Amino acid sequence: MTTANQLPITVDSNVEMTTRDSVILRADVYRPDDGAPHPVLLCRTPYDKLRDQYVRVARSLAPRGYTVVVQDSRGRYASDGEFVWQFAEAAQKQDGEDGYDTVEWASRQPWCDGQIGTWGHSYPSWCIWRLAAEAPPSLTAIFAGGMASNLMDLNFGVFETGRRLEWTYQMAVDARRRAGDESGPQSWVEAAEWWREVERGKWTWFLPFDDIPDDAFSTLTPQLKRYLREQNIDFWDFNKVWPKVDVPTCQVTGWWDRIIGTIDNFTGVVRDGSPGRRDQHRLVVGPWGHSPDSFVRNQGPLDLGPDADWPYEEVIARWYDWQFKGEYNGLEDEPPVRLFIMGENRWRWEDEWPLARTRYTDYFLSSNGNANTTFGDGVLTTEPASGESPSDTYDYDPADPVMSMMGLDAQAAARDQAPLAHRQDILVFQTPPLDEPIEVTGPITLHLFASSSAPDTDWTAKLIDVHPDGTAVNLTYGIMRARYRDGFEAPALIEPGREYEYTIKINPTGNVFLPGHRIRLDVSSSDFPNFDRNHNTGRDFWSDAELRIAHQTVFHDAVRPSRLVLPVIPR
Repeated sequence: MTTANQLPITVDSNVEMTTRDSVILRADVYRPDDGAPHPVLLCRTPYDKLRDQYVRVARSLAPRGYTVVVQDSRGRYASDGEFVWQFAEAAQKQDGEDGYDTVEWASRQPWCDGQIGTWGHSYPSWCIWRLAAEAPPSLTAIFAGGMASNLMDLNFGVFETGRRLEWTYQMAVDARRRAGDESGPQSWVEAAEWWREVERGKWTWFLPFDDIPDDAFSTLTPQLKRYLREQNIDFWDFNKVWPKVDVPTCQVTGWWDRIIGTIDNFTGVVRDGSPGRRDQHRLVVGPWGHSPDSFVRNQGPLDLGPDADWPYEEVIARWYDWQFKGEYNGLEDEPPVRLFIMGENRWRWEDEWPLARTRYTDYFLSSNGNANTTFGDGVLTTEPASGESPSDTYDYDPADPVMSMMGLDAQAAARDQAPLAHRQDILVFQTPPLDEPIEVTGPITLHLFASSSAPDTDWTAKLIDVHPDGTAVNLTYGIMRARYRDGFEAPALIEPGREYEYTIKINPTGNVFLPGHRIRLDVSSSDFPNFDRNHNTGRDFWSDAELRIAHQTVFHDAVRPSRLVLPVIPR
């Protein structure tokens, strides 16, 4: 924890800055009350600079000797202009130029000592990467997190029904205010309450989405409906930003962060960024979810120990105390990758990602044809099938989907999977109780040989740690919409009844499966409302109100070796 002397601070509210196209953006500036210039830490957000999270972080950092600038982005809250959200090509240029202008404006202020860094999680990190693409000369370092490099790493090409609708409903609070509409929730907190208590059941199950009334999400409804049609289009393209990065960066994410694609921004700048900076980049992956408020030891049924408690503002301060103040706090000597390894519940430092010593190990799916439910005969084994093996079948009914075990805020979270144990539409494959610990740290892939009676369908995968007492905790997941089997740029329906091999990307994890635990894989065709239900009709989901049952078959014999590829770390 940072131990710097605490300085009294002054807060300047709604400080104006004019962009190159004459739009006024407003920021709150938290600065030490000593009249001296200090390093600037900038956060640009569409979520209201007065939200408790931003105020808490700013009031924590400023007394340590930083000028903290929290700015409402264009078209949001106190700032002027028209808001274009991040799921649109126009936002790249707009947020990039606004970010550049803000950095250079801040560099000219008397409270800036010439050093400017960024901070912010999720959407604010979108703003960070967009300004980084413009390479403002006064930008000195980057702290970012909770933001994937590619939109497909977030949604797998499938609409995130639960989270995206709730998010849009909350974002619409400010949209209504700007439109002079006094109906509906009037604050972010009130919107969350109304959504969960009143609106969620209506809109989450609504069909078709194209018929959602225009006033449901205020002036954001047109942007939402356009985005429905563009699930397989990447509007982020951070791979084009990495070569332009010539400052040190620190990326932060968590194993349950649904936007853990953040990791690729670290590997990207190391590989493609300025060669002179490659040893200065850092990556932190904790045992956390998406929100910075989740940086705590208790995750669902798990207590991950005191080392998992690391307040977000402390992570930021440690980075900038090293970068801007030259404080020797360990970062100067640590390897670049800091991982919290679950199971052992300890931090570990590595030289790269993925780990060079990884042994990618095949775990083959096997059964006697009755892998349905946790009480079935599905097995995960390192021994491949030697001949014929019965396939497994189930019916996927989009009217009765497998429900997501997720946080109240529709974010991925650690949850005991017991409420799903009875479902016949989940195939369960698991090892016997382990005699020795097995560490799985890195990216994961499922090769699934399967057929469907539908012209399009989904295949889901969930990696689970089964504890000796039966508690089954999800570690990570993946999904593939069949039409994207050959890539997001080449969607094509499947031939009903035909067998295909699907290569399903599963988000990475870092976990030691301890003796007595089981490694488990759940295979199904829905994870709702984490992802939208596939209607099994082959038609566009946003305009289709029909739901069909699909008859699914999973093969795992010598010719069709369905297998889970785990990144096993030698011990």
